[in-house]
Amino acid sequence: MRKLPIIVVLLALGLSACSPRDVLTRRLAGDLIAGSNAFRVPQEFVLRTGLISNRDYVSPEYLVLQQRGWISATSAACPASLAPPPCWDVSLTPSGVETIRFIVPPVDAEKLALQIPAASRELLEITGISKQGNVAEVDFVWRWMPLNEIGGALYAADLRYKSTVEFRNFDDGWRLMQASPRPGQDLDEALRNSEPEP
Repeated sequence: MRKLPIIVVLLALGLSACSPRDVLTRRLAGDLIAGSNAFRVPQEFVLRTGLISNRDYVSPEYLVLQQRGWISATSAACPASLAPPPCWDVSLTPSGVETIRFIVPPVDAEKLALQIPAASRELLEITGISKQGNVAEVDFVWRWMPLNEIGGALYAADLRYKSTVEFRNFDDGWRLMQASPRPGQDLDEALRNSEPEP
């Protein structure tokens, strides 16, 4: 009967020696990914008005803004810095001014390049963990969550992306690799190399 309390004490001491970061679970991986600076950085869209090149004007983002009636443009002569022709003189329409009025600070509204916070990332699920020694690869799915009307027009909330990122186990537990010294992907690379999920 005396052995039972000793076993309970030893078991409690053994369990208390483990840190919550000692075992790489899907929950821990998700918390570390979602809480990282690289994941939390909002996606900004830079809206350039004034003279822009045709390459910029026919980009998918500008086409969406044109379709929404937020920008308009007239053909313009190209300066040497924007060659080859054609070039466009882009301006906000009254609807565009109304749309960005609550998004861009008033002091920035007169600038030719408006930095618009458009979307933030949302972690949807951890789909797999592959461990080999003190290194692991974590597969996860995420999506863009629009922050405003412009973000809603440019980023589809129903489009999901899959990524893989490297984790390493250190003496204090598992860590997300922010800058990978080896061939594995750090989080910045994983987010840049994301592929739409089928």
